[in-house]
Amino acid sequence: MRDLGAGFGYLLKGQRWIARHGRSYGFGLLPGLITLVLYAAVLVALAWWGEDAVAWASPFADGWASPWRGIFRGLLTAVLFALVLLLAVVTFTAAALLVGQPFYDKISEQVDRDVSPDGTAPQSSLPLWRELWVSARDSLRVLVRAALWGVLLFALGFLPVVGQTVVPVAGFFVTGFFLTEELAAVALQRRDVELRARLALLRSRRTLVWGFGVPLGLAFLIPVVAVFLMPGAVAGATLLARDLLGEETADGRTADPQTSAPRASAAPLEPPAGM
Repeated sequence: MRDLGAGFGYLLKGQRWIARHGRSYGFGLLPGLITLVLYAAVLVALAWWGEDAVAWASPFADGWASPWRGIFRGLLTAVLFALVLLLAVVTFTAAALLVGQPFYDKISEQVDRDVSPDGTAPQSSLPLWRELWVSARDSLRVLVRAALWGVLLFALGFLPVVGQTVVPVAGFFVTGFFLTEELAAVALQRRDVELRARLALLRSRRTLVWGFGVPLGLAFLIPVVAVFLMPGAVAGATLLARDLLGEETADGRTADPQTSAPRASAAPLEPPAGM
């Protein structure tokens, strides 16, 4: 329970940090806005054709008497929409991070500078083009894992009662884990921590990860909210990554950026070259 509270605390600290850095916040909104337009179109299509997809996937219910066929397919349509929405949360984050990699990396770097004892931030040993490639490759691997979980949960959704109660709740925990991985990857990739090591690190503190990712995933169900929370979520995930790695902070513990004075070495966030 303590780790759950700590994870949620990092989520709040990240939002407080970004609120104090308005220029960084403004730049951090751009990738989310671009991604939102694309995802809104996908969700509208799902809402329009979702019932047809469920009817096609459940031909065995064609001969059921009314109202049971309608109730069953209605619940299944709701489960399908909920699971696709949860998967969209994970993919939205991955897509926004890919589009906004230079912006979010600058935010994460500023957070590291603010809370580190010497005012420095770890720097990746890779050139920018290589970082973008690694980020895209790792995001695809994470999305494949998330999709496999989504398929499993969708299949379990056919189970009466359990499929309409336990499965959606489990989906939130799965989404929270992968969502946190995507966000923490911004800070961990700068430290040259590879995907397999990142996943092992997050699994070692699942309750901490869930405390951060589950409430954020719930908030991300509202697309517009996701756009406005993304920059602060990156900041909070950077603090969480420091905790996972046991890195010392300026005050000897995980610093609250709201009370930590910004260091002179933390330069204002500027638009990346060429963007």
